[in-house]
Amino acid sequence: MISSTDNSRHSRPPVRLPQADAPAPHTSAAAPSELSAAPRSISCVIPCYNEAANLRHLLPLLEDILWDTHMRWEIIVVDDGSTDDTVAVAEAWCELSGFRCISLSRNFGKEAALTAGLAAATGDAVVLLDGDLQHSPELIHTMIAQWVAGAEVVYAVREQRSDESRFKQIGSRLFYNLLNASDRFAVPKDAGDFRLMDRKVVDALMSLPERSRFMKGLYAWVGFRAVALPYTPAPRAEGRSTFNTRRLVRLAIDGLTAFTTWPLRAVSVAGLMLAVPAFAYGAYVVIDYLLFGNEVSGWTTIVVSLMFFIGIQMISTGIVGEYIARIYEEVKGRPLYVVRHERGTGLETGKT
Repeated sequence: MISSTDNSRHSRPPVRLPQADAPAPHTSAAAPSELSAAPRSISCVIPCYNEAANLRHLLPLLEDILWDTHMRWEIIVVDDGSTDDTVAVAEAWCELSGFRCISLSRNFGKEAALTAGLAAATGDAVVLLDGDLQHSPELIHTMIAQWVAGAEVVYAVREQRSDESRFKQIGSRLFYNLLNASDRFAVPKDAGDFRLMDRKVVDALMSLPERSRFMKGLYAWVGFRAVALPYTPAPRAEGRSTFNTRRLVRLAIDGLTAFTTWPLRAVSVAGLMLAVPAFAYGAYVVIDYLLFGNEVSGWTTIVVSLMFFIGIQMISTGIVGEYIARIYEEVKGRPLYVVRHERGTGLETGKT
């Protein structure tokens, strides 16, 4: 088996690889001269859910790009319970050194798949990118150049969101404004999981024990010297995204409850603002009755007011319940993911 540290390139996978017509090998700009003098290593982590068609194009392209870096490298595909032949495509490449496939026992979600990949990565730097080719592998050379220059995190930032609906753009802007309401640290707007991280950053992330993981927030929380890299995501090469509105809303709620406490404070403030006028009006009604003996009237107003205040109470209870649910998940202490099996060798040649 050819090692990823050799000067000669891999041959393509065996004939039984379920591969579509592969694109012509990519030729990119030469890697920075500093890299040849510093034999470092790099890991690429690709979380996948039903991305078999895209992996057939991405893996050969990514392999060529990593060879051009003149670094030791590994590619780790994390299958998040796919129902197509994602595992078959990834495992066929695992017959070559430098490729690994980690298959989870079911669909645990992208945050868990990213964590599984980070736990397995052994490179001096780790690149996270999606398997749908929207995260252009060609940017890896630029990320590495920034890393060699001293950056500890290089994260890609979308230049524009014209390809998204108006509703999603407004929702995204509102979410980041709410998430960054605290001045402790800021989560960069329009930045996703496409990034390069130094080994010390990965170690810091993996030391965090929490199970309800909102990775975009964790990236910002650990800090380190970060550089933004503007980019425009390409259209998906194959298939459709499974990240629907319901999952986006759930992810937003996870982010807000994991990194902010202002919803709880907002409940207290709202309760105070509603209680003070209510007590004042109650005192007015009592004094008016004692002084003038007016009969109690306005049953419609009373019923509407009761419905309003009960609604406020239910919303407040729901907000508190979201935080209690996070506490419940953490206390149970279940693992974030379960690995069904692993295949391939990465930078650690002793693993199979």
